[in-house]
Amino acid sequence: MGIKSFQGARRQQSNTADDTLLKVSDYMTRTLITFTPDQTIESVMQKLIKNRISGGPVVNEKNELVGIISEGDCIKQISESRYYNMPMQDKTIEKHMATNVETIDGNMNIFDAASKFIEAKRRRFPIVENGKLVGQISQKDVLKAAMKLKGQTWK
Repeated sequence: MGIKSFQGARRQQSNTADDTLLKVSDYMTRTLITFTPDQTIESVMQKLIKNRISGGPVVNEKNELVGIISEGDCIKQISESRYYNMPMQDKTIEKHMATNVETIDGNMNIFDAASKFIEAKRRRFPIVENGKLVGQISQKDVLKAAMKLKGQTWK
């Protein structure tokens, strides 16, 4: 009697997996809710709540990425405003946004992007091409990509 394999039927694996299906640019969000540096913190908070988002990119008039504003940045301002008893209605986000923004290349493999999310502990990464903001990838977008690929090989 021969040896039985418990690995199941073996299929020949092809190394010609189409990596173009796994690009960040295929799963990123292109229609973004953006902010400008001269917007007030109050208007940003209203937009975050209305659109049910936790933050977004800040762009100048040329659509160049200049920062990111998040709920956490707004909460810090609320806390400081209350501590110093200073109204924040006229304060802009320019001094409160994160300006050292890490971006991801749109041609990056979606699984490499997932690793970058783990390493950087970020919720979103903007995608910039030729100096202009073209999209954003979030952790949820990576999850959606993984669910689309469910049942296929993970290569």
